[in-house]
Amino acid sequence: MTEAPAIRKHGKNAFLFVIITVAMDMLAFGMIVPVIPSLVQELANIPAEEATLYIGGLGATYAFMNFLFGPTLGAVSDRFGRRPVLLASIATLALDFLVMALAHNILLLFIGRALSGISGATYSTANAYIADVTEPENRGKAFGMIGAAFGFGFVFGPVFGGLLGDIDPRAPFFAAAGLAVLNFCYGMFVLPESLAKEDRRKFEAARANPFGAVKHFSKLPHIAWFLVAAGTFFLAHTVFPSTWSVHGEIRYDWTPKEIGLSLGLVGVGAAVVQAGLMGVVLKRLGTVKTAILGIVVNVLALLGYAFAGAGWIVYMIIPLGALGGVAGPAVNSLMSTLTPRNAQGELQGASASLNSLAMILGPLIMSSTLYHFTRADTKVHFAGAAFLLAAILTALALIPFLQGVRANKGAIPDTAE
Repeated sequence: MTEAPAIRKHGKNAFLFVIITVAMDMLAFGMIVPVIPSLVQELANIPAEEATLYIGGLGATYAFMNFLFGPTLGAVSDRFGRRPVLLASIATLALDFLVMALAHNILLLFIGRALSGISGATYSTANAYIADVTEPENRGKAFGMIGAAFGFGFVFGPVFGGLLGDIDPRAPFFAAAGLAVLNFCYGMFVLPESLAKEDRRKFEAARANPFGAVKHFSKLPHIAWFLVAAGTFFLAHTVFPSTWSVHGEIRYDWTPKEIGLSLGLVGVGAAVVQAGLMGVVLKRLGTVKTAILGIVVNVLALLGYAFAGAGWIVYMIIPLGALGGVAGPAVNSLMSTLTPRNAQGELQGASASLNSLAMILGPLIMSSTLYHFTRADTKVHFAGAAFLLAAILTALALIPFLQGVRANKGAIPDTAE
């Protein structure tokens, strides 16, 4: 059995800081979403239709840089500790927002997004920090709190950004930079190191990159199967940021207000489930059954979205989809429990890289699927095709997950009552 990560004593302020870090980063990121189109149009002097291409390029730049550097920063945190990586990432994020706030040409926006992609270790390093300071039986609940913080920023960020954007398109960028600076200052005073010096390992360039990290974990079937399952699951769920808005407009004739309301309900549902119900479900079912429940529920919810003939049906499905949010933290908890304490950063970095790769490929796959089945000359018109594809991919994620369970027979602690 793989050596379990050692648990270090930590204060409530440290745990709270990590949760606040993720929430503030997502809040700051969400704040700039409503005004990015306006700023792109201003800097490139182009109409809204052409701005879409630049916005897609900005998103791809962030995802690609995060894909490249996720394992590197994860390995750095395994060598030098979580605290310096977290603080450096937050400081770089503040610089990123400031660069974009002061940008006078489109190139600076891309530089800002590249910086943000490089410093995107915040989420993966936060997960590694949580793994350092929680018992295995509490880890799924802790990862659920991270997910809830993520959902908080997803819900309220665009709201605040829209209000500030009405004042000035650059105001949300300055506000986001200010949040990052405040978070950095708070962390300087309250955040202790979670990784003991004796638990750190030598930095190896061969493993500190997405290809090396994936190659390393591919030789460890007890981890690799879960990474494949998590990556496939995440790829399927790129259907939401890629097609939800356009799908709602095409299929249900939703207005921007209705699209925003539905997305807000998705975020609230995810936050409630991961912060409030995650611990209860884990306690009753254990990590493996919780993950299976989450995957199956997600398949059902995605099938519901695919075949929902009216907008009101979508609102009925959203709570079911929220319950499926227990899957991600449960799978992450399994991987973390089975990974040595000196490789938690590498694990989270590899996972972040796979997610970033999914964010590069997923939008292309999902948006192309939606376009193919809704264009005027299509032979088969089916607006729910992208959600059907996502349901199939999610169901397929069960295969590597169950293979991982078999590969770890007897090594996975049963935390169910």
